[in-house]
Amino acid sequence: MNLSIIVPVLNSHKIVRRQMRFFRKMGLPGDVEIIYVDDGSDPPISHIEPKAHAYFSIVRTNDTRPWTWALARNFGAKMAGGRNLLMTDLDYIISKTAIIEAKNFDGDYMGFKREFGVLDEVGNFKQDIETLSAYGWPKERYATRGFELPPHPNNFVIRRELFLEMGGYREDLVEKPYPQGEDNDFKKKRKRWEREGKLRVDGYRPTLYMFPNGKWCGDVDYNPHGLFHGLSRKNRSNPWYR
Repeated sequence: MNLSIIVPVLNSHKIVRRQMRFFRKMGLPGDVEIIYVDDGSDPPISHIEPKAHAYFSIVRTNDTRPWTWALARNFGAKMAGGRNLLMTDLDYIISKTAIIEAKNFDGDYMGFKREFGVLDEVGNFKQDIETLSAYGWPKERYATRGFELPPHPNNFVIRRELFLEMGGYREDLVEKPYPQGEDNDFKKKRKRWEREGKLRVDGYRPTLYMFPNGKWCGDVDYNPHGLFHGLSRKNRSNPWYR
């Protein structure tokens, strides 16, 4: 196995269905596996569609505490059989181009660029102003930024053995309220390893696509069409909450 895609999921059944339909249309190679880590969904995420790919799986953590996604990512990485791990979140769309580049990547670590995009109900990718605005994306953003948005530290490709050697994400942070800072903590660790010569960051970054939601639509809890979980990000320690 060359690539394991790890995606934590909580109470987002519709998005899983759309992504499974999207993956089914790709014709992915057999050395890629997709692991959705069901992080305490009620009801559990199940195979609500015929398998999108021979190596598609949904595994459960049975952890119903809020914001345990760091644990879910580590759990998925330990289960994974791929040489490389592709870590991302459920509100992202992974193109076949990005998957092939991640599968063939022979370095230590590679990040991603980001653009907005959506999957419709039958798993078709769309990236046009009218469709995005229907999901809450502000049209006026296009004039200055197009569809682009800054990169995020939770989206990356890394050699599995290196991720495990680094200790993955800090699991003690899950008891803290949102935002726990597990993403920036891992970024700091990665940068330290890079300075110490134990990890090399590749300069090339493929593109991932993100559903408009949350702060990008003017409200940190904005949930387009009820597609995602209902945990609130309205916490005074969240710099995006006003």
